Amino acid sequence: MNNHKSKILAAGLLAASACLGAGPVLAGDGPSVARGKYLAQIAGCNDCHTAGYMEAGGKITEEKWLTGDTVGWNGPWGTTYAPNLRLYMQKLSEDEWVTIASNLQVRPPMPWFNLNAFDDRDLRSFYRYVRSLGPAGQPAPAYLPPDQEPPKPYFTLITGAGS
Repeated sequence: MNNHKSKILAAGLLAASACLGAGPVLAGDGPSVARGKYLAQIAGCNDCHTAGYMEAGGKITEEKWLTGDTVGWNGPWGTTYAPNLRLYMQKLSEDEWVTIASNLQVRPPMPWFNLNAFDDRDLRSFYRYVRSLGPAGQPAPAYLPPDQEPPKPYFTLITGAGS
């Protein structure tokens, strides 16, 4: 191949790779903090794990993301609270997180089945993103069994299982 054609080919390949590398969501990419942030946003993690996120239409600064919430989710299972993922992830290695998240089954409203569907790269990316934020905030309140009235505020979820 002559030198001119080699330069054109190299420029074309460079331009194509720059375009392909523009987003954090390519299938060929390895785990990345950028992809983890993207997943946190599109998977709705902040909706529950960031206090006030839904009410503010997502306009909460990133420094407050994933610090848990004191608003409970009450239903026939009792009352659950979205944990502070930034503190939780500090206790786990990346491999431990992947194992836990791949097999997670917890009480509502956590859509654990969606987390189970993340592939290894997505789980590692999410872990790296949360860890990149650093520890912040306080632990969320502990689970309350069905016979205990939760402190306000809390959401009551009425389930229609089987209907």
